[in-house]
Amino acid sequence: MITWQAGSVVKKQQWHDDLYTITIKTDPLPFKAGQFANIGIESVDGLVYRPYSLVNTPTNDLLEVHFNTVSSGRFSPLLAQLDVDSPISVANRAGGLLTLDQVPEERNELWFCATGTGIGPFISILRGDEVWQRFNKIIVCYATKTASEMAYYDELNNLKMQYPEQFRFAPFITREAVKDTLNTRFTTHLESRELEPFVDTAIDVNSSHFMLCGSSAMINDMTEILEQRGLRRHSRQEPGHIAIEKYF
Repeated sequence: MITWQAGSVVKKQQWHDDLYTITIKTDPLPFKAGQFANIGIESVDGLVYRPYSLVNTPTNDLLEVHFNTVSSGRFSPLLAQLDVDSPISVANRAGGLLTLDQVPEERNELWFCATGTGIGPFISILRGDEVWQRFNKIIVCYATKTASEMAYYDELNNLKMQYPEQFRFAPFITREAVKDTLNTRFTTHLESRELEPFVDTAIDVNSSHFMLCGSSAMINDMTEILEQRGLRRHSRQEPGHIAIEKYF
């Protein structure tokens, strides 16, 4: 049974027509970077809720949620209607296995591959210290349809300057030609063997670990391509190379 704690919206940012980030103040929530929490809103039918990845670090008591609205959805339009000071509920337990403690110790190159709002859990991890202390190379492949939907572009680009030897960023914008981005899907770039030289990192079964978050189509395609390269799905029972979290 879910136990809820009361909260309120303290900040709301609209990136695009249907793309938002809200910041929530509530009681401190214990979680690991990369996890999600159930977010609830009172409606005429009672409390409705959905799981959302947390973008903030575990040391930040303000919760950050990055989401897009689905017009036919029951929950996301309600979430988008909230404004500063609106009440909101947060479950007191987080979940999810897209976390660094699930990465086998022998892996020293970490790939984050995200479409759309799937970037959220990876931003949480990148804002912490552990990932930079543990991995020799960190690669982010981030794909959106348009430039205005690439909400965390500036933050990721700044990491390139902060960690020039350790960090690689490959932004993909599929429906616009935008300077300093790639106008294709990263699955296409990976399959054609163009991605690895672009990020100056070769995929290797001994050193590479992938975290995939976003659309089912991307995750299915990436998994198939990576399995052809000798990588396998990761689970607690059978450690592998590919951890996934599907958003839709």
